[in-house]
Amino acid sequence: MSNIVYKIINHNNERISASLIYVSKARYEKDWHSTMHSHPFTELFYVVKGSGNFLIEDKTFHVVEDDLVIVNANVVHTESSKDANPLEYIVLGIDGLSLSLYETGRPQEDSFYSFHNYRKHREEILTVFQSLISEVEKKEDAYEVICQNYLNILLLNLVRRTKSALRLAPQKNTTKECTYIKNYIDIHYSEPITLDTLANETYLDKYYLVHVFKKHFDTTPIHYLIDKRIEESKHLLETTHHTVSQISNIVGFNSQSYFTQTFRKKMGCTPAEYRKRERKSSFHSKER
Repeated sequence: MSNIVYKIINHNNERISASLIYVSKARYEKDWHSTMHSHPFTELFYVVKGSGNFLIEDKTFHVVEDDLVIVNANVVHTESSKDANPLEYIVLGIDGLSLSLYETGRPQEDSFYSFHNYRKHREEILTVFQSLISEVEKKEDAYEVICQNYLNILLLNLVRRTKSALRLAPQKNTTKECTYIKNYIDIHYSEPITLDTLANETYLDKYYLVHVFKKHFDTTPIHYLIDKRIEESKHLLETTHHTVSQISNIVGFNSQSYFTQTFRKKMGCTPAEYRKRERKSSFHSKER
């Protein structure tokens, strides 16, 4: 019997501070009308089959099978394809990270995007992309953690297999956008507000908006909106003679029944019960 032990000596304790926002797969069809757009996060496009063009800023690049396109945050881009050999690719949205090309220790001028081909390493690179797709489709226990670990493996493999000096770097935060959304809700809470409304206000993808808002404020935009409406309704119940139905409309709920249900869930009592309790408490305080 032979036994070989390989010791792992960790010379690099730095952790990758990146979060996987989404995984998707796409095939360019006739009804697909792509438009120029940007995201406040990094996207990776891996071409599984076909060929086409990638438009970034004012430049056009031809892409083929096993090409990887890295588009860092806030870079305007889109993709196009021909029906004869349509593009099929897998896309990852990644928060908190940019991948940049470096020369002599400094980022290259066009490091906000780059193109690479991994035909020689197709099996190891594509396997990770496909594993990510499989995990998000099945959604079995702990799939989010597994996906995050797959992302780390993929990123390190990309750096390892890229001939040029591809490096991982922190991405700027989006505190400004989150603060804007919070202030917008504080002012417009009584109006009809949806995730699409907020996304249009900031030009952010709505799923990414939820992600970064929760990261900064430990709640989602819609939960913050509901809490704001409840707080305003409490003030009106305590200080006005408006009916519960009127207060429901004033603070932005689309029905009294939903308002009552939400209020009970948050406060443990109905709006009418809350008003009665608070006025009784106020009356006793005045008697003293």
